[in-house]
Amino acid sequence: MTAQQILKDSEGRMEKALEVLRNDLKAARTGRASPGMLDALRVDNYGTMSPIRDVASVTCPDAATIVIKPYAADSLKEIEKAIRSSDLGLAPNNDGKVIRLTVPAMSGDQRKKIVAQVKKSAEAAKVSCRNVRRDGNKSLDDAEKAKTLTEDDRDKSKEKMQDLLKGYEGKIDALAAAKEKEVMDQ
Repeated sequence: MTAQQILKDSEGRMEKALEVLRNDLKAARTGRASPGMLDALRVDNYGTMSPIRDVASVTCPDAATIVIKPYAADSLKEIEKAIRSSDLGLAPNNDGKVIRLTVPAMSGDQRKKIVAQVKKSAEAAKVSCRNVRRDGNKSLDDAEKAKTLTEDDRDKSKEKMQDLLKGYEGKIDALAAAKEKEVMDQ
């Protein structure tokens, strides 16, 4: 592998870590109803665990309510069961056709717990990016030992790898800070 290929592969893997963080942050409660809160929820759909969006339409008519309308009426009970067994802390209100979830206002302690979870997720994403850097640097060292890369090129590529890591750590910090502000300002 050339230095460019190693850097490109590392960047792709760091981007995946950033995308995982984005998805984790979407699911975090903010005190405001959001269809993204249910993205991690899986529902038993004829023996297959499916994302809730595959079995129902999820809408938010106002800032405190989520309405879930199943595509098939017989999946209503499975959706309700999945919500009750999840760690969302929301009580589903089933009227036989749709499920309504009322998102209560969060207390200060709940907000602090969610901010701590956001920080934990951000740190996990940073660790993942650092592991990518470590793997990339190892590949660069191996390429230099195999004489496909000069020592100077390896060192320049390692500097680029470090710059890449710093850029992704900055993006992770920005996402986490925005989510923390959203949680605390509600």
